[in-house]
Amino acid sequence: MEELFYKIFETLPRQGPGDVKALQKAYKKLSGLPVHPDILDVGCGTGGQTLELASISGGSITAIDNHGPFIEILKKNTAQSGYKNKIIALVQDMKTMDFEKESFDLIWCEGAAYFMGIGNALSAWKQFLRPEGYVVISELVWLKKEAPKKVRDFFQNEYPEMKYYSDIFPVIRYAGYKKIAYFALPGQSWWDNYYFPIIKKIEEIRPDYSGDENAKEVFDIFMLEINMHRKYSEFYGYGFYIMRKE
Repeated sequence: MEELFYKIFETLPRQGPGDVKALQKAYKKLSGLPVHPDILDVGCGTGGQTLELASISGGSITAIDNHGPFIEILKKNTAQSGYKNKIIALVQDMKTMDFEKESFDLIWCEGAAYFMGIGNALSAWKQFLRPEGYVVISELVWLKKEAPKKVRDFFQNEYPEMKYYSDIFPVIRYAGYKKIAYFALPGQSWWDNYYFPIIKKIEEIRPDYSGDENAKEVFDIFMLEINMHRKYSEFYGYGFYIMRKE
């Protein structure tokens, strides 16, 4: 099943909800960065946001992911996009990063901090930031405190630690950061670069797995998530959190 999941994810423009406009909006909240900042992109996937960061920042980016094929795709896209000298792509686990202390002006992580737990991630990564360096993350959160039982039960299974969006703010303070800004990812950010490409890929490869019950289960899981979002998106989404090291 995991192999099929990756087969689908490797073809997507992004491995989670997000888009250029949201990235640019978040980046504009960062003041006082060097002209050519050093940036760490954690859980970069195939690098949809990595390439845009290279374009908008004029800086140098170290992009890491623990899935080797994602990194190979990013390396290929980096060369084709002309950012070969700006982006270093590495296969590395975010939980065991061993960069030198105070190596980066900005740590960027879209939709991946939950692998460590947001509090653990922010605390662990702080050592790699220079004084007054920034962290920008997107995190799956509840947008309303009350949600229908069906969607609550779904996320109790998928992400039981999911928090109400404002409950992240004290986590940020406790980890030693100042909250600079927050905004919710627009609904369309889920579709153009994520859900629509997933639907298209499933339609494309489903005939190749006819009669394969394990594959059918994978496809059903994807479609369940997509239909859940289509029906209940007002209750949950991704929040962008921009913070600065204190």
